Amino acid sequence: MQQEEASIQPADQAVAVDLAANTPAAGAAPAPAFDPSAGGSFVGDSDAAALSQMGFDHMIHQLDAVGWVVLILLVVQSLASWYYIVANAIKAQVVKTRADRVIRTFWETQNAQDAIRFMEEQPRNEPFSKIALDCAQAAAHHQRHEGSRLVEALNRSEFIDRALRQAVARESSKLESGMTLLASVGSTAPFIGLLGTVWGIYHALIKIGATGQASIDAVAGPVGEALIMTAIGLFTAIPAVIAYNFFNRINRNTNAHFDTFAHDLHDFFATGSRVGEAAKR
Repeated sequence: MQQEEASIQPADQAVAVDLAANTPAAGAAPAPAFDPSAGGSFVGDSDAAALSQMGFDHMIHQLDAVGWVVLILLVVQSLASWYYIVANAIKAQVVKTRADRVIRTFWETQNAQDAIRFMEEQPRNEPFSKIALDCAQAAAHHQRHEGSRLVEALNRSEFIDRALRQAVARESSKLESGMTLLASVGSTAPFIGLLGTVWGIYHALIKIGATGQASIDAVAGPVGEALIMTAIGLFTAIPAVIAYNFFNRINRNTNAHFDTFAHDLHDFFATGSRVGEAAKR
């Protein structure tokens, strides 16, 4: 009986030693779980490896010639569109701020010569003063050539109307600066980004096929990086589209003010008074 108890004690001691060896110490991090589906590696190690293979920085180092062309083109489009967004916003604000003062001062000035002198003092990029100056110059030019073939070919009203049309067309075209670029960026940037995504996924699939690894860790990183190109294309296109619609509306309102001011100028320089003033009399 004593021999049986003696033989059992060593076995219990071996089990206790084995359990103590497998029990983690207090405060120690638990060992990562083993996942056979991850290629025989631990789950924590595979997650860290997958995260290290994802991101914009890793994508930059993996780009080929086509990828660099797409990325540089998107960056250039974005910088150009933001330049015109800022420039057109400043220009629209300046035109709107000065327009009311210029028009009001022109009509409130009793002497036409003083009004023209005030228009000449305005900045070169102020459109309403330039329209008024062209109209005044056309009226003076027609008056100086009375009795010539010019007066016989075009009367005073037609000559002034022609000068006003040219002035309004010139100032309207200046408002369109950068609009073509904004429209082009808004319509092409998403497709350029999509081209970079397709090209990146194509090379990612080739690399995956060459390595023979088809796990989610091996696929998610390269495909996720390729989708960054689409995101860059959208971030480039969305501000351009919004700015194009915004400035297009502002330009329509400004052109309407051009037409109204031009009609009043035509009446004033052709008949000597505005239509409203003539009606009051």
